[in-house]
Amino acid sequence: MTNDVRTDALRDLYGSWAKRAADNPDMDLATMRDIYEEAHLLATEPEDVTYREVDADGVSAMWIVPAGAPDNAAIIYTHGGGCSVMSMHSHRKLAGHLAKAAGVKVLNVDYRRAPEHPYPTQLDEAQKVYRWLLAQGIEPTRIATAGDSAGGNLATTLVLALRDAGERLPAAIVAFSPWYDLEHRGTTLETNASTDALIDRAVVEMMAQMFLGENGSPTDPLTNPLYADTAGLPPMYLTAGGYETLRDNAERFTDLARGAGVDVTLEITPEMQHVFQFMAGRSPEADASIAAAGAFVRRHLDL
Repeated sequence: MTNDVRTDALRDLYGSWAKRAADNPDMDLATMRDIYEEAHLLATEPEDVTYREVDADGVSAMWIVPAGAPDNAAIIYTHGGGCSVMSMHSHRKLAGHLAKAAGVKVLNVDYRRAPEHPYPTQLDEAQKVYRWLLAQGIEPTRIATAGDSAGGNLATTLVLALRDAGERLPAAIVAFSPWYDLEHRGTTLETNASTDALIDRAVVEMMAQMFLGENGSPTDPLTNPLYADTAGLPPMYLTAGGYETLRDNAERFTDLARGAGVDVTLEITPEMQHVFQFMAGRSPEADASIAAAGAFVRRHLDL
């Protein structure tokens, strides 16, 4: 059993968030967002990486550029948080470690959040960012999409939406602990309830309601990719922690996509929490996962 205090730190941080929420049942959204911004604290600062904020056709974003990265390749990163909390700032260091592992600059997207801006705002803005990258002269064969949790959903649905529109597709998709199941039907939501320090049924029900708003459907393939026709998607790299309640989201989608002929690599890391990659630079499991994702991106972007 893993007893690494560096790894346990993520569980402890998640537990502190859950306790603060339980102690304050009427917590307002602004306070909740402040708490979730703490996610960046556990990762180390990646070395030899620079940051620059940019306007990507009206969408706020941050360029994360590792030393020596080529100008003609990029990863679009969409952060997690149920599309209602977290930001490009909470994910800056995680995305920075991915950028360094891949040797590719990352465009870390600060999409507008629900409930003020429910679906399809986030998907629309992700598509804007992708088309903006193309206008900068970067070819689709040199672009990957990546994200965690709800951002892993967006990294996937962005490509589905582009395919449905007949547009040229990115070369690869990376999703850390993706949240695909907007109906909350997964078995690990129950079987891992005692080991997941962050996510339970009440959390995903609340965030799904904020994300979908009045007009979104939990069975729309562009909100819930478990209903998607996945044929034609590029190679995918999916991860999940063995202890997390959303583990089977990645497993079920892997089965769906492989059945349609998609090349999917699935990594389940035993005893890990949701988005354990937040521990980048401090946890061997997080570092191994990010290194593998970086190698995957380099291979499919032909770097």
